[in-house]
Amino acid sequence: MKVIGITGTLGAGKGTIVEHLTRHKGFLHYSVRGFLIEELKYRNLPINRDSMTKLANELRSQYGPAYIADHLHEKAIQNNKNAVIESIRTPGEIELLRQKGYFILFAVDADRKIRYRRVQARKSETDDISWEVFQENEKREMNSTDPNKQNIRKCIEMADHIFYNNGSIQKLQKEVDDVLVKFDLI
Repeated sequence: MKVIGITGTLGAGKGTIVEHLTRHKGFLHYSVRGFLIEELKYRNLPINRDSMTKLANELRSQYGPAYIADHLHEKAIQNNKNAVIESIRTPGEIELLRQKGYFILFAVDADRKIRYRRVQARKSETDDISWEVFQENEKREMNSTDPNKQNIRKCIEMADHIFYNNGSIQKLQKEVDDVLVKFDLI
């Protein structure tokens, strides 16, 4: 069983890579975002980026920086199939997943304006935001010295491969396929 973690900036293409892996390569998908949305619903809290960030930070502070990723990894182990865990946000999550067995971390990034247009186009419950809020969210999630808070910049630095997704979906999918072969993931 092989596990791929996906990290990256807002709107860079994490979901596009996940969709390619699940639809065309047979990977099972485990989502930090999905985990948080379910917990927010259970707690009857609003579903937005601020609520998700606050909840994730709270859970990590209470149970450890790798709590969410560990929970999702355990679900993947139960299914015993290649898996992708989307939205790795802390170095502690990466460190834990590397200890668990065969794990590769992919990061994805793109030009900020391209990413904002993508976020606006997908129209999810957390994406109806202004350019200013988009930049504030990114700033808040990029760096932190608190191990329980998001540090996307450090996660990207820890990646085994970084995709720079300023082009087409087809170009990204081709690069993903090439990297899967390189790391003997298919």
